[in-house]
Amino acid sequence: MKIDKKEVIKALEQITVPGEGQNMVDSGAIKNIQIFGDEVEVDITINNPSLQARKKTEVEILKVIHREVYAKAKIKINIKVDAPAAKPKVNEIKGKPIPGIQNIIAVASGKGGVGKSTVTANLAVTLAKMGFKVGLLDADIYGPSMPIMFDVAQEKPLAVNVNGKSKMKPVENYGVKLLSIGFFTQPNQAVIWRGPMASKALNQMIFDAHWGALDFMLLDLPPGTGDIHLSIMQAMPVTGAVVVSTPQEVALADAKKGVAMFQQESINVPVLGIVENMAYFTPTELPENKYYIFGKEGAKNLSEDLGVPFLGQIPLVQSIREAGDVGRPAALQTATPTEAAFEELTKNVVQQVVARNESIPPTEAIKITTMAGCAAVKKK
Repeated sequence: MKIDKKEVIKALEQITVPGEGQNMVDSGAIKNIQIFGDEVEVDITINNPSLQARKKTEVEILKVIHREVYAKAKIKINIKVDAPAAKPKVNEIKGKPIPGIQNIIAVASGKGGVGKSTVTANLAVTLAKMGFKVGLLDADIYGPSMPIMFDVAQEKPLAVNVNGKSKMKPVENYGVKLLSIGFFTQPNQAVIWRGPMASKALNQMIFDAHWGALDFMLLDLPPGTGDIHLSIMQAMPVTGAVVVSTPQEVALADAKKGVAMFQQESINVPVLGIVENMAYFTPTELPENKYYIFGKEGAKNLSEDLGVPFLGQIPLVQSIREAGDVGRPAALQTATPTEAAFEELTKNVVQQVVARNESIPPTEAIKITTMAGCAAVKKK
């Protein structure tokens, strides 16, 4: 069968370029189309460097040509990533590197109650299970929860002498080094601080602590966008940000603001992706059933609309809440759907860090490689 090039072009007009809002014909993304009998070769250029964007574009082209033009067409797709031209230098908010810390990942949410701290805790222990050296800074000054989630609420950081200076030694459990303002306050004591005082406390936990060598430091940020977030960007060279949301519209509207904050010109922190927490509920007695209590795939759809990677779905499971309450993150449970969900999320985060460090000059000269679901961090 001889395929008509006009039909191919018409079919491709149905596909939107990731993150651009125009179809790929009108946007000029299609650079060339060659027809050889029943064979179609498409050359396309996109601006989004993520693996997910390239894969999504390839799958949509295959589907639309098979559906609209010829079901048995043999299709070859050549995708080239053309990063946008560099913008004029702006006065970016950037922090100074911390010796020994390779990657710093900020975990944020537009609003409270979406499970940001739970996701951070389980991401940290999963990275540690993969063999990484991991630290976690509980930067949620007004609502610290990590001491409870890691079963170290009664612990206190000790003082150690490092090169003649007294430093805080982070508390460690499950292979994760941890510091939190919760270690320095009473359980019933409210932290009533103005922004500068909170920022000073954060800086002390960042720079007056002996973190040692870390492959990843995770930052559990407060919900919303404000003082603490700006202080973190000023203090630390953040590698990338992960935004957590639940599927409902109210949470998505705030998650969109969270993404926009990191993408501000003056901040310019790469968004590694969006996590959909409480994505669906599956009863124990009906393991094949999924009930979308808060809506279906809202955060996944948002990630596509914003042109940022989708990192994964975490189900609404009672054991996740119970595990956090007793101080043993759910990702430590072996051979469970919960462990699998957090492992998938963690692998995706690591892959996005790989892509980020390959496409943008990293804070330090590092290279991350992933093999068979595990990863190793190596200095160049």
